[in-house]
Amino acid sequence: MKVFKFGGASVKDASGVKNLVSVLKEVGFENTLVVVSAMGKTTNALEKIIDNYFNESINHLDGLIELKQYHVEIAKNLFKNKSAKIEEIIHKLFDELNGFLKSNKSPNYSFVYDQVVSIGELLSSKIVHEFMKFTGLECHWIDSRECIKTDDYYRAANLNWELTNKNILNNLKTCSLAVTQGFIGSNSNNFTTTLGREGSDYSAAIFAHALNASSLTIWKDVPGVLNGDPRVFKETKLLKQISYREAIELAFYGASVIHPKTLQPLQRKEIPLYVKSFENPKNAGTVVSKGKNLDPFMPCYIVKKNQVLLRLSTINFSFIVEENISYIFRLLHEYQMPVELIQNSAISFSVCISNKYRKLEELLLILRARFNVEVNQGVDLFTIRHYNQESSNFIKSIGKPILLEQRTEQTAQFVI
Repeated sequence: MKVFKFGGASVKDASGVKNLVSVLKEVGFENTLVVVSAMGKTTNALEKIIDNYFNESINHLDGLIELKQYHVEIAKNLFKNKSAKIEEIIHKLFDELNGFLKSNKSPNYSFVYDQVVSIGELLSSKIVHEFMKFTGLECHWIDSRECIKTDDYYRAANLNWELTNKNILNNLKTCSLAVTQGFIGSNSNNFTTTLGREGSDYSAAIFAHALNASSLTIWKDVPGVLNGDPRVFKETKLLKQISYREAIELAFYGASVIHPKTLQPLQRKEIPLYVKSFENPKNAGTVVSKGKNLDPFMPCYIVKKNQVLLRLSTINFSFIVEENISYIFRLLHEYQMPVELIQNSAISFSVCISNKYRKLEELLLILRARFNVEVNQGVDLFTIRHYNQESSNFIKSIGKPILLEQRTEQTAQFVI
């Protein structure tokens, strides 16, 4: 089989869903698994609903009504006067979500997050599946939660590979064309889990690995992998080919076009990854595979916004050595702080982290009992792979203070 993954931008409206079917018909759909993300900005909308829910805002239900209407409108535009069945499915999913929010007693933000945001992928996959059948494509709908099994680490769950591989093969052994969801799985108690923000690419790679797929294609609103995010950097260029190793490096540093975990399962079985435009499906795009040199060779720019820079020093001016460093990292792990960059001297330790799990204040209380702590919130981390003097000058041209700078042979990083 081959695996196709379509992101939220590709199915943000009725014309996007129609185009997905056109792409399938143009490039071929036999022995194909289609993995879809939530439609448009649905996940963002659901995150706002969760925030309102935890802030006990009476307006959180308003967001649900708007989101339901958004999906109903897409269905009406797709099916015209034959949308009753899919509208019933949409209403049922929102009724289930409403029921969960009313009955939930858990104060665990991450648990609630996974139960709520998962509706986005369920909605999009149901709508896409019904429309594919409507246009004459015989296909199956697969519940990813019955395939991808994880631990209880909500919002960034870890995979049970053995059980996941077994489940995928069992669920897809008779399917020639199937549709499923990215991003979501379930734990041993069958509660929904998610694989991390933008985790649909990773889901697709998991399916590709289990199925020994011939390839994985990620369909984007860009022509392929560019040497910078076109929303941030001007005059970006297409990278025609990349090695697994280089792609993993780019993903690790935050290149938005590929999820950091996506490459590992593909590399293990040497499954090529294609990144192509859903607007021009016959164009070559970018291929990521074994031993491919970066072509063309040029600096690649990556930015992670809204990070936190911590500068720690010991209260008694003792050295920051193994004992202190291991203690700091143990706390960073305990409070779920992804580490983006570290730098230390004899009596100081700097670390750039992401506060995605909103536990910064709790962490700071513990750290301040043992260290002097300086906090810079809302900083940006710029990474340049294969930097040169011209690309380094670009950072200075932004005109903001550089709080921390670090260079290796291949990579330069700047916290500004």
